[in-house]
Amino acid sequence: MARPYRSVLYIPAANTRAMEKARTLPADAIIFDLEDAVAPAEKLHARELLARALLADYGGRARIVRINGLETEWGEADARAFARDADGVLIPKVSRGASLDRAAALIPTTPLWAMLETPEGMLKAAEIAAHPRLTGMVMGTNDLAKDLHARFRPDRAPLVAGLGLCLLAARAHGRIIVDGVYNAFQDQAGLRAECEQGRDMGFDGKTLIHPDQLDIANEVFAPSEAEIELARRQIAAFDQARAQGLGVAVLDGRIVENLHAETARATLAMAEAIARSAS
Repeated sequence: MARPYRSVLYIPAANTRAMEKARTLPADAIIFDLEDAVAPAEKLHARELLARALLADYGGRARIVRINGLETEWGEADARAFARDADGVLIPKVSRGASLDRAAALIPTTPLWAMLETPEGMLKAAEIAAHPRLTGMVMGTNDLAKDLHARFRPDRAPLVAGLGLCLLAARAHGRIIVDGVYNAFQDQAGLRAECEQGRDMGFDGKTLIHPDQLDIANEVFAPSEAEIELARRQIAAFDQARAQGLGVAVLDGRIVENLHAETARATLAMAEAIARSAS
């Protein structure tokens, strides 16, 4: 992963002030939303506003455009409008791998991202993740919960099966994957708990609906100082063991194998990527 995706903030493409403010926010990535956040009567105007906004400098923040579905009257024009100027184009409600073929034809070079938000999408996650043009996956947990007729639970138990299938697919095919939104944007404790759950499951970061959620997501999905120090010590111990002709090392009473050293190197690489993005 060349850049971090700890915090991925949705911004309505019809809101000029919000798009301008996003240039100063500590978000790793921004999803400029032309779909759910824009009323039908404002779709064309929002497209024009976003085209102008993307001419501005957003620093190291990844600029991802969520277009309207290609089956809608706006989708194809959205795709053509942002096929070059964005860092990624996010296709909503992707339910099978073939759903990305039309987008790939309309958007020949810009990385494609897929919203996974339907039961069929969960069941076809591996097929979707295998698409050769796909870069990243975004969980749409609100739509998924609606389709499942699921009730809200702080532990998200009704959604865990779907989240897990998508994570397995993303990791099997080397894709970025970010968790769904937390709706109660004033509930900092609840947000932290859900971020920690997503981090522990293996997500790269979390989609967010309000700037006040950025600090917690950035903190939770970043390696802590203790984790960075441990990673350095694990690498040093393993390298020393290898130099001595040994296959494993022992550190603090625990075995350190090659898999632990690889994880430690990934931790340091993430810390370095975060440091670069902040500079």
